[in-house]
Amino acid sequence: MPAAPSSPSTPNSRRLWLAYAGACLLAWLLYVLAGAEFQRGLWQLWVAVYQASLTLWPPMLLGFAVLPWVRSLQKQEFSAGVLAGVHVAAALLFGAAWQALEFGSAWAMFGIDHASAVLTQTLLWRAIWGVVVYAAIATGFTAALQTQRARAAAVAAAQAESALARAELAVISGKLNPHFLFNTLNTLIALTRKDPQAAEAALLRFAGMLRYVLDTKRSATDRVSLNEEIEFVRDYLALESLRLGGRLSIDWQLDPATLEDELPPLTLQPLVENSILHGVAPRVMGGSIRIRSSRNALSQGLELSIEDDGPGCDPAKLEDKPGGRRGIGLAALQRRFALDYEGRARLRVQTAPGAGFRVDLLIPQ
Repeated sequence: MPAAPSSPSTPNSRRLWLAYAGACLLAWLLYVLAGAEFQRGLWQLWVAVYQASLTLWPPMLLGFAVLPWVRSLQKQEFSAGVLAGVHVAAALLFGAAWQALEFGSAWAMFGIDHASAVLTQTLLWRAIWGVVVYAAIATGFTAALQTQRARAAAVAAAQAESALARAELAVISGKLNPHFLFNTLNTLIALTRKDPQAAEAALLRFAGMLRYVLDTKRSATDRVSLNEEIEFVRDYLALESLRLGGRLSIDWQLDPATLEDELPPLTLQPLVENSILHGVAPRVMGGSIRIRSSRNALSQGLELSIEDDGPGCDPAKLEDKPGGRRGIGLAALQRRFALDYEGRARLRVQTAPGAGFRVDLLIPQ
């Protein structure tokens, strides 16, 4: 739907009127310079100013009516031929009005005889110049209005796309949070049956994690520091260690210079959870997970990697389906990065059967 036209008081209309006033001033100055003969003294300059003002005030005044006229034509759905005919008629009317105003001012200043003589001498030229001047003014206003409309349509489209992206980000975040809560509660239930005392301590730790999750649900575009996200992941891994014991080994390789970098909340936990679920838990001997952070030397972005030594999988079989290695967390993160960072963030998976599973992230700062 095209944007509504601007009212006369809007900034867009004010800019149009200022541009028109500037064009009128420029035309007046050029007319003065063309008619002035500076070598003949100051008097000739005043004569040129007088002639320019007397000749140009009618078309300049009539030009103020062209903008609302052109704006009203843009609201109509005329064919090209009809629109051309309407503009021809308007141009002839513009020339006639110019002559009428010039005749009236000459009559008021010098009498009817002088006004009639001037009209007779300039009738044809005023008609021709009326068409030319109308065409120039109408073309300028039409181009300006179309540019404003195109710009408004582009802004509206960008706003709609941004709103859609925010809504989709909210949906993605809404997928991540229940996914995390469901799996963690399952871990606590299993722990309750195995070690009630440890489960009680784990519930207290889980309460702190839940506060983190709820705090980050204010907005889909919120950011947390890497340090906050790491502390959350440490709590999550402490819960999993109660269930897996010595079968779970964690290797932290964190660059201290990156701990204050920002990233979307719940970025690392789904990836760590995937590694535990597919790379560590199914194996009798367990496995290890390496979590690294570093600074990208080229873009100065935050580089993160989560790697396990599990069985890996065929990259062609990474599907968004229940039970697939990709799972809800990885798929949601990939889509969230695509929306949230306008294509500047990167998520890359490296895996092969028997070669473990690694996810590399690049997050702009």
